[in-house]
Amino acid sequence: MRLPFRTTRWLRSSRTWSILGTLAPIGMLIVSGLMLLDLRQDAWDKAQETSRNLLQVIERDIARNIEIVDLSLRAVVDNLSAPGVSGISPELRQLVLFDRSVTATDIGVMLVLDENGDSIIDANAVPARHVNNADRDYFRTHRAQPGLGLVISRPVLSRLLGVPIVVLSRRIDKADGRFGGVVLISLKLSYFSQLFANIGLGSEGAINLYLRDGTRIMRHPYVEADIGANVAGAPTFQRFVSDRGGHFVGTSVRDGIERLYTYTQVGNLPLILNVALATEDIEAEWRAKALVIGLIVLTLCGLTIGLSLLFGRELRHRATMQAELARLSVTDALTGLPNRRRFEDEFAGWAARAAGTATPRALLVVDADHFKSVNDRYGHAVGDAVLRGLAECLSASVHRPGDLVCRVGGEEFVMLLADTDETGAQRIAEKVHAEVAKLGVASAGIAPGSITVSVGLASCPGQAGTVLPDLYRLADAALYEAKAAGRNRTRSARLREITPAGPPFVTSALGTA
Repeated sequence: MRLPFRTTRWLRSSRTWSILGTLAPIGMLIVSGLMLLDLRQDAWDKAQETSRNLLQVIERDIARNIEIVDLSLRAVVDNLSAPGVSGISPELRQLVLFDRSVTATDIGVMLVLDENGDSIIDANAVPARHVNNADRDYFRTHRAQPGLGLVISRPVLSRLLGVPIVVLSRRIDKADGRFGGVVLISLKLSYFSQLFANIGLGSEGAINLYLRDGTRIMRHPYVEADIGANVAGAPTFQRFVSDRGGHFVGTSVRDGIERLYTYTQVGNLPLILNVALATEDIEAEWRAKALVIGLIVLTLCGLTIGLSLLFGRELRHRATMQAELARLSVTDALTGLPNRRRFEDEFAGWAARAAGTATPRALLVVDADHFKSVNDRYGHAVGDAVLRGLAECLSASVHRPGDLVCRVGGEEFVMLLADTDETGAQRIAEKVHAEVAKLGVASAGIAPGSITVSVGLASCPGQAGTVLPDLYRLADAALYEAKAAGRNRTRSARLREITPAGPPFVTSALGTA
């Protein structure tokens, strides 16, 4: 299937390929940009999913262990009020009150304190190691507020073990409801640090465990100065306590690093846990891929644009060469005038356009007199100079855009005169003789007036039904009449209206000498 002419012309245009060569790379850049944005979103989605999974695993571990500790505390509170427990031996009472959970690695001590804060029962020693914790916040809280249930303390330094701990405690009430003391289990902070240390979060990632009052219990990576610090006024912490869980991007007041915070409340405990991934770490792998892809795409786009420009330039060069070849194919190399091919094309079109119109037409056939003798006497170089001079004379004789002067071979020229009757053509012929009379070749000693031309003129009247195919034959015949009559003169012939039944009626008349 052949493409329409306009489409073919459009595809051959260098401008088209330049535009396509620009739009294609732009399209590649847009598509690549969208792909990179999609990859970036994938990195963030993956980070959020990873954070949620980590948070869930850590939260369940902490909640389960604290629940086990709390069950042990509840058992002690319940067993202390059981009949007969107070009267048994200290060793047997220790076995009744405390289960094997107190021997776990991260459990510090388990004590029963009386209403004055003195230790009276110790899960790890008989008799109890002496310590008074009446000054501890958890003890004063239980004494002042009955019915609190499980209380988790701020991080403190154990007086018996000398290591940082948090204390989980419950109130003991006497039979009359008055404050009877506290049962406690201390949980070493090493439990949290070891739990967090097994998780990889990137170079700037962090895990934090807070009390709801803003006190930091543990941070990973571990920094001793951060433990026990209160961040209740920080914008990030305000968002932690605003909901049970969620995620957001914020800047840490501690180090100024932007992170993706994923947070949750630990079960029904007054604890808040968060996993924080630095945005730089989240996008690090994406940035590396984006850099490689971006460089490749930019390189390809640059090559595409460069090749398109080269191709467009080649098309323009080719079009210029084709135009020049087309011009040369219809141009006489010696005189620069249109050649015989151009004359035949123009004359055929001239005749086709003139059919059925009432526009007068005229044709002059001009031939240099005795030109062979000029070549023989002065050489071809001078002969060529004479021909160039004749071309200039003929061109100077007409000025209208529709008129055409051609060299059709040797020393013969033709002049196509549109919208010109016989009288007008005679005037042009006279001007040709006048211009040629001025022609000379000083270098060869040829003076003005030495060179002459003979002109054959043929015209057709401005009548509908006139045809032109015989106009050149008539003009050529008139030229030979001019030469036979002595040269340096014009002879004319007129092509009148014809009928389909007969040949054209031709009249001849003498022209100017």
